[in-house]
Amino acid sequence: MVKAVVDGVRIAGVRAAVPQRRHSFLEDPTPFTREEAEKLCASTGVRERRILPAHLCASDLCVAAAEGLLEQLGWDPASVDVLVFVSQDADYNLPATACVMQKRLGLSTSAACFDVALGCSGFVYGTWIAARLLSGLVPEPGRGRALVLCGDTSSRHLRPDDRATLPLFGDAGSATALERADDAPPMHVVVGTDGAGAPHIRIKAGGRRHTLVPPGTPRTAEEEAQLFHDSRLTLNGAEVFSFTLKAVPPLVREVLELAGTTADAVDWAVLHQANKFMLDHLRKKTGFAEERFVVDMAEFGNTSSASIPLAISHRLGEDLSAHRCKLLMAGFGVGWSWGALVGDIGPIPPARVIEMPDDWLPMKV
Repeated sequence: MVKAVVDGVRIAGVRAAVPQRRHSFLEDPTPFTREEAEKLCASTGVRERRILPAHLCASDLCVAAAEGLLEQLGWDPASVDVLVFVSQDADYNLPATACVMQKRLGLSTSAACFDVALGCSGFVYGTWIAARLLSGLVPEPGRGRALVLCGDTSSRHLRPDDRATLPLFGDAGSATALERADDAPPMHVVVGTDGAGAPHIRIKAGGRRHTLVPPGTPRTAEEEAQLFHDSRLTLNGAEVFSFTLKAVPPLVREVLELAGTTADAVDWAVLHQANKFMLDHLRKKTGFAEERFVVDMAEFGNTSSASIPLAISHRLGEDLSAHRCKLLMAGFGVGWSWGALVGDIGPIPPARVIEMPDDWLPMKV
């Protein structure tokens, strides 16, 4: 696994945004029976999910979170040098959604803005990339700020008859602010990749390998039916579970060793909020105390790249506003891709979760 240390950059703030619309299989169990829905809730830890209206995108959630965070921090948008948008739900095939966000947020045209197409590990990767870019900037007064925007609309990729994925995934966006600070404690990062796992969490159609662009001749009914299936998420739960238990405990051990610390010295462990069953197993294997191991998906479900900053915003806002805390943050899943970051955060302005109303209208581009 790749190991990295970033000096002189701190996390200055975190904010998340979720749709106002809620869905609970406990209230509307279709296609499950009520008994099945109750068992699923107990095992996955998901009571309800947030579902984004069709006219909005993951970028809208991230922009709402970023606007609120910039205001809270008192940052002039023009002072942001780097914007990293981490998502598997871009607005367009091209241009990069980050370019559109630059305009929407009022960032300077001198800012570096780009997309990173990662899911469950994306928050760690995006934070590492942005922090490393800031640490390498030529020092200038008033410069050295970045936004890492993570968001996905995973609910839109689910087949209505797929009982394996329907109870799990919800929609969310987030914004994390970073800035150069000479006295910032180092960030320690460990990441890895194994493309052999690519088929086990996949949306097969939509890219150039299996295009959705209409061919020169009409597709047959059978081809259309197959395309509908291939353009939805497929997830092999057994393979995902096996990969997670194999990859994540060594990841945690390596990043703790790199940081020169132990599980007992970490104030909060915030892992990708995949499902409660999986996190319970990981907590036991990694040795974290239950009271310092965040499990926070009951109201949101699995929100892919946004799950770590969402959990931080929802559960740790008060603690991080009052104290400096040592956090271990780890993402793992689609790819296979995994990454962990150990860093000190706080005191920072209170992290918050805002709700985006259904009638919210994005700026037209």
